[in-house]
Amino acid sequence: MSVNVDFYWDIGSTNTYFAFRLLPGVLARTGASVTYHPYNLGYVFRHYDYVLMDESKEKMRYRKRDLERWADHLQLPFRMPETFPIKTSRALRGSLVARDEGLEEAYLNAIFTTYWEEGVSVADYDVLAPLAQKVGMDPAQFEARAESEEMKEALIASTTGAIESGVFGAPMLVVGDELFWGKDRLDFLEREIRERSE
Repeated sequence: MSVNVDFYWDIGSTNTYFAFRLLPGVLARTGASVTYHPYNLGYVFRHYDYVLMDESKEKMRYRKRDLERWADHLQLPFRMPETFPIKTSRALRGSLVARDEGLEEAYLNAIFTTYWEEGVSVADYDVLAPLAQKVGMDPAQFEARAESEEMKEALIASTTGAIESGVFGAPMLVVGDELFWGKDRLDFLEREIRERSE
């Protein structure tokens, strides 16, 4: 039985970066497929009255060190970008444009590499449009479509639909009615996929 993973993501989430890099291994080992769902985490934070940067300096310092440990453990070229957090709606809408062009995964790889490995903000089109061109899209058409009402409504629908389905954070990986939150739940995800595949 073929199993699909619904992957709810936001480029502004550190843990989503790790999950995005680890998920291909899970899919290769299990034969599962993935459906990507851009999801505006900033909107969700406001929905639940949560402000990340209001956490204590001690906790934020610990978070940064913990991410460095994960990067070392997984041998990934993660680094904290100079600009954090960022507004992610343009990058998220861009993924919907890329999906229509059959270039969704290439676009996601480009923005995750640029932000979380090269440290360059992907909040604006001066970076996003060249990345779109790099993966095979016309940069002017990409920007125009990403700014269209159609794509704005599509991102709203993707985000509100996720909340209505019980998704509350990023990354969230869903198989059937089972939710797996964070980069450190992929072992459980893989077990769930294998059980459903039997």
